Amino acid sequence: MKVREFMIKDVISARPNDPIKDVMNTFVEKKIGGLPVVDETGKLLGMVTDGDVLRAIKPRDLQIYDFFAFIMYVEKQELENLLNEMVELEVSKIAKRSGIVTVSPDDDMEQVMTILAKHHFKKLPVIDQDRRVVGVISRGDVIRNIQTKILKQL
Repeated sequence: MKVREFMIKDVISARPNDPIKDVMNTFVEKKIGGLPVVDETGKLLGMVTDGDVLRAIKPRDLQIYDFFAFIMYVEKQELENLLNEMVELEVSKIAKRSGIVTVSPDDDMEQVMTILAKHHFKKLPVIDQDRRVVGVISRGDVIRNIQTKILKQL
């Protein structure tokens, strides 16, 4: 079974200059936890997940750095103040841009299962030979496919 047979083809994506607040709205409205970041031609530039957003907006505790007696003091930030600062930040500032694992529409389902299990990814972008995003595949897609096409036949 090939990726093209069970990938989501109607891909929801973000542009690099989209503000974090828009990405958060998309996550909530579409009930998703991650999406590819693409340029105007659909080429993959990065991936952003709900975990990336949480790490970006997490309030910072009081921190003191001592670089051999050069002391730097970073004040604790409250969530509301931090959110006001972060919501307009471009998604490209928090998206993962290197080391992105992708799959091809012609890859086998077994390959995808191995990648998802080994790396603990929730979602993988499916790209063509020009690095354009043509689909996404998630753990849920794999489980639904197994249940629908394999387990129902037993």
